[in-house]
Amino acid sequence: MSKYKVAVTDYGFPDLHQEEEVLLPMGFEFVTGQCKTPDEVIELTRHADAILIERAPITKEVVDSLQRCKIIVRYGVGVDSVDIQAAKEKQIPVVNVPDYGTGEVADHAMSLLLSSVRKIPQIVSQVRNGVWQTTPCRPIMGLQGKTLGIAGFGNIGKDVARRAQSFGIHTIAYDPYVPENVCNEWNTEKVDWHSFLERSDMISVHLPLSTETKHLFNAEAFERMKSTAYLVNTSRGGVIQTESLVEALKHNKIAGAALDVLEEQPIPMSSPLLQFENCFITSHCAWYSESSLNRLQRHAALEIKRLFNGERPKHIVNGVEV
Repeated sequence: MSKYKVAVTDYGFPDLHQEEEVLLPMGFEFVTGQCKTPDEVIELTRHADAILIERAPITKEVVDSLQRCKIIVRYGVGVDSVDIQAAKEKQIPVVNVPDYGTGEVADHAMSLLLSSVRKIPQIVSQVRNGVWQTTPCRPIMGLQGKTLGIAGFGNIGKDVARRAQSFGIHTIAYDPYVPENVCNEWNTEKVDWHSFLERSDMISVHLPLSTETKHLFNAEAFERMKSTAYLVNTSRGGVIQTESLVEALKHNKIAGAALDVLEEQPIPMSSPLLQFENCFITSHCAWYSESSLNRLQRHAALEIKRLFNGERPKHIVNGVEV
């Protein structure tokens, strides 16, 4: 007979072998679903001792319905689908997994950046259409000596800075919560928001979505950016105001954009962003490699194991003491 129940509200993984390897020996029983609504989540999780979620909504109503839950773990970094305050009031720690795909996201951000600046998708398209030019899609900006602005200087931002510097790129950072000396340790200059926008030849976004960061990149921000600047976002779609980005691209306020995340996902086929040659979009896959996928599942399960072994989970995001 099982001692505990873990509810997996939704997942896109091929299987749950990593989680089972960690939790089955502890006496956990798994119940799984592909919940999309709070009612579906409530039905699945009401009697769960632990919850694993990917994208399912964990609203206040869901939290209030929980009778035995000791921990909620999100597969991934962002926890904007969880009412973390409601969970805190009920003394349920909300935990994320921030360290499973740091290198992958940094690699993807640099890939998008290099592809944008070097205009790789446009050139590939030309070649496929029989156009062979040794100076194609002019002008193409050289990278050495240019300035990359990194919005959000956490672990991924630092990894991007290290990669960019190997290309001879100068790095600056905007992050009100990171001390200047930390930026200096990574050979990166900390700057204010207006300086960040005005000085950057390229911008890579690594910000969480919050009331402070929502639509941070809006019409005013695009007005301050260089018309030759490129924007890359591998963090959260809501950090960029879509309508303002469309207008900026339409009126050549910036040189281009490359996005792995959007306000609406999947992107509607009617989106104007799909019509711009200098804007290309990947499918929220920056985090993915086979090794990061295994780490994500295992690390999420290990947070539950820690709690039920009397240890403190590594990454509690809502301040609950355990």
